[in-house]
Amino acid sequence: MFTGLIEEVGTIQSIRRGQKSCVLTIGCRTVLEDSKVGDSIAVNGVCLTVTGMGGSYYTADVMAETMNRSSLGQLSSGSGVNLERAMPANGRFGGHIVSGHIDGTGTIRSIEREDNAVWYTIEAAPAILRYVVEKGSITIDGISLTVAYVDERCFRVSIIPHTQQVTALHDRRVGNIVNLECDIIGKYVEKLLTHPAAEKPTEQPASAEQSGITEEFLRKYGF
Repeated sequence: MFTGLIEEVGTIQSIRRGQKSCVLTIGCRTVLEDSKVGDSIAVNGVCLTVTGMGGSYYTADVMAETMNRSSLGQLSSGSGVNLERAMPANGRFGGHIVSGHIDGTGTIRSIEREDNAVWYTIEAAPAILRYVVEKGSITIDGISLTVAYVDERCFRVSIIPHTQQVTALHDRRVGNIVNLECDIIGKYVEKLLTHPAAEKPTEQPASAEQSGITEEFLRKYGF
């Protein structure tokens, strides 16, 4: 599990592409501390497993399913990526519950500055927007952000300059694709409410006659 608080902006050093997959080599420093092969590190919000490590880099495999659902297939050497290690049990929960399993992608439609804030308008599919609520949480390229506005076509977030400067958002431009993960709580609630089992009437407890426990039975055995 992650929190959506970016620890470091890494750099894609190389990409070894397969037919439908790839292997990323990511240059970084901070997220290598206390990490080992097999650990999880979120890359632009996508949970990937560390497959190899060096003094200033690590490698991660990206399978076809991940390539199809995320923007990782559009990375190139030199791209900046948001990095976050999985949350430790004794860590501070500063963002929100982030699984690292993105729901899909969105497109940046506008970037506007307003005094000390920067507004990002993200266009997304209805399948994603159904889980986006005003004042709720959403993850954009791994960054935990608060939704300030949402309609049937897009949503907007407002960030402080610090967030833009210390994440890969400072490289994003209008038209760029970003990874989106909606708040997982809403998805669980929908699943529970729409599951076929939820539509079945609650079974009534068996009557005394059906269970075989009657007043005569109780008297017989001293009750």
